[in-house]
Amino acid sequence: MRKKRIRFLLLGILIIASLIIIEEQDKIRQITYIATLGKHSIPEQYYPIYKKAAEEFDIPWELLASVHRVETVFSTMDPLISPVGAVGHFQFMPRTWIGWTHPGSDLGTIDEDVDLTDILLIETHNGYGLDASGNGKADPFDVTDSAFAAAKYLADHGAKQGDYKKALFAYNQSDEYVNEVLLYYESYLEHYELIDLR
Repeated sequence: MRKKRIRFLLLGILIIASLIIIEEQDKIRQITYIATLGKHSIPEQYYPIYKKAAEEFDIPWELLASVHRVETVFSTMDPLISPVGAVGHFQFMPRTWIGWTHPGSDLGTIDEDVDLTDILLIETHNGYGLDASGNGKADPFDVTDSAFAAAKYLADHGAKQGDYKKALFAYNQSDEYVNEVLLYYESYLEHYELIDLR
């Protein structure tokens, strides 16, 4: 009986240690991505998505790329859920994605059992979620859907008229955030380098 307990204890310790190592590897991978990404680097797999979404909503693709860089370090953040509940590649609060007439918290969270990908629900509540990939779902965890939704949001909040500061402040109400995104935006306007981040 004692040997079984020791085996279970050792197995438990081994499992916990493995989980810690995996989590640390994810953190190391994210830090590595951040360190290797230069000020002018953009992952080539996202470039066509930025271009199409930006053209659709008449905003600069460099602005969209900059938001993606700051929000999730080009989707390398794992998981794609922030501590306050923002979700997906471009970090939408669920009520912004679904629409603010949907019940939820003042911060923008909603019940976990609500299907964020439900297009009819999004249309009913005038949300920003879009099915840009054409698969019948508006999924914040689909990079195309998320990028098009971000482009629409930025356009609706001033970017279409060239007021990038206003649009970015609406996206994330922080002057520090606005300045960081604009730093990347200006660097991409100056020069950008497409890299393979896969």
